[in-house]
Amino acid sequence: MIRFITAGESHGKGLTVIIDGMPAGVPISIDFINQELKKRQIGAGSGGRQQIEKDEVEILSGVRFGKTIGSPISMVIWNKDSANWGDKISVEVQSDEVKDSARITAPRPGHADLAGVQKHGLDDVRDVLERASARETAARVAAGAIFKQYLLTKAIEIASHTIQIGDIYVDSSYSFEDIKATYEKDTEIRCVDPSKSREMKQLIQRARMDKDTLGGVVETWATGVPAGLGDYSQWDTKLDGLIAQAMMSIQSVKAVEIGSGIKNAENYGSEVHDEIHHNESGYFRKTNRAGGIEGGVTNGMPIVVRVYHKPISTLYKPLQTVDIQTKKTADATVERSDICVVPRAGVVSEAMLAYVLAREINK
Repeated sequence: MIRFITAGESHGKGLTVIIDGMPAGVPISIDFINQELKKRQIGAGSGGRQQIEKDEVEILSGVRFGKTIGSPISMVIWNKDSANWGDKISVEVQSDEVKDSARITAPRPGHADLAGVQKHGLDDVRDVLERASARETAARVAAGAIFKQYLLTKAIEIASHTIQIGDIYVDSSYSFEDIKATYEKDTEIRCVDPSKSREMKQLIQRARMDKDTLGGVVETWATGVPAGLGDYSQWDTKLDGLIAQAMMSIQSVKAVEIGSGIKNAENYGSEVHDEIHHNESGYFRKTNRAGGIEGGVTNGMPIVVRVYHKPISTLYKPLQTVDIQTKKTADATVERSDICVVPRAGVVSEAMLAYVLAREINK
């Protein structure tokens, strides 16, 4: 069974990921992994951290002569910004003066800050935010690049694009080839519609000027997926449920949609369900409102998943909160952050979808 875990703090020495259960003989390109990491760093709405880091992976085990060897794969992405933090992020015991210099007591509304402090009985929000930070997704992207290369051996491709930022959304039709081309054609927004892309970029610029943040929607497709993945017989084996859990685990994601599930809810069944046809090639559907999954099982159509990102919790014009030490009203802490993650978040959704599919195929 393929599985992976990540470790590392946002400003610690680095992020690590361990992948277990990968079969032997899968061709692995480090350049491919680094290209995926680059996609996560470049895009409109990014913050200052992306100017510091240049994420590149170092594979420590599990790959030899360019192929997996069946043993656990371990990788590390070193954090360049860690050098700027010195003892403030040290694993060694430090003086109260050093600890106080990095202490945070004003949790941000919408973030894991207060919930994490309450869960573990902590007195410093930094102990929570360092791990809850979306910096962790760099490790997921590195893992996803391994899973993607495995899926390519099965002729399965995955790509994503931005379909909404704020109240600007794409309402034109597009193909998988259009989606794949967005990174090269529109590095900043990754939108299939140039006019909508310009509007989205202007909206992000306005939010930056207002010291506010924006959310939006990323759509991810997987093509070449065979019918029969997942299972209808148990609640915890349904593929759409597994995908939804994986996507909901991404920082700032608050809703997941399979196919046109949200739109389907307002229509009649006759307007929703994908009619079944057959020819010399087998069964097929002319529409894909189900997003490639029926009853928890793939039906041979492309898998289509949308994730809804809330606006980022760190505001440069902070909201009110309560200081966990004094219990008095205070302005929430301001950590260096993005204005909008949506243009860069697609590659994270791709990574998580690749994980679920690789895991199912390898069962």
